[in-house]
Amino acid sequence: MVKVSFNKALALKDPKKESLITGVQDPEAAVLVRSQSRVWCWCFCLGLALVLSGLVGGGAYLYRYYVPEEEQVFVCGLNYFEEEYDFDEELEVEAPLRLIEENVSFFEDDEAELIKVPLPEFADGDPAGILHDFTMKLTAYLDLNLEKCYIINLNTSVVMPPRDFQEFLANIKAGMYLPQTYLVREEMMITERLDSTSDLGYYINNMCKDKDTYRLQRRETILGMQKREALNCYKIRHFENKFVVETLICEP
Repeated sequence: MVKVSFNKALALKDPKKESLITGVQDPEAAVLVRSQSRVWCWCFCLGLALVLSGLVGGGAYLYRYYVPEEEQVFVCGLNYFEEEYDFDEELEVEAPLRLIEENVSFFEDDEAELIKVPLPEFADGDPAGILHDFTMKLTAYLDLNLEKCYIINLNTSVVMPPRDFQEFLANIKAGMYLPQTYLVREEMMITERLDSTSDLGYYINNMCKDKDTYRLQRRETILGMQKREALNCYKIRHFENKFVVETLICEP
């Protein structure tokens, strides 16, 4: 008779440990690992998508507000008559026809327009940049000779809205209107210096940043022809409507 016996230590081995020793994985553990891997993969993909969407959205925001595009630029001019007044003779003298030219850029989505006035041929005025911001309801004048900015409330009774002004210039270009008009004068006084332009909107801040900037106030119109006071004034001629405007910026 043959006696068969088993090693007690081998007979009592843990099946799970045995599977680890022989390299055979436990089916339940394998399913759990695969499930965790899928969850981690989905979380990673979702996080990556959120990061990419944030980068795209942030890039669009920065481009929209820090790199705005000029929708259309008009290079145009107007002929105008200037009525001069001879105080000695007390009569009006009709001056010859003059031409004023400027470049106009429109930011229609932001309700803003930028007018660049080159040095006039007759040297009767300073080259300037003029920014009308209908959202902020402000106008900024940048005197390019002085490198100074002047801020005043937007005069909507004189300045045409960007869309209307753009249409007017397009009609001039198409030959629908005869570019011949008249001159309107306005006088403004410097009232105070501004320490910062950061709260004046993107466009004005971009034009006047790091420049001496002052607040303006319009002088009340005095009826009748009178001699002007002896003030130190700077003259900017431009057009933002169907007529030419001469803006005098005077120091008190």
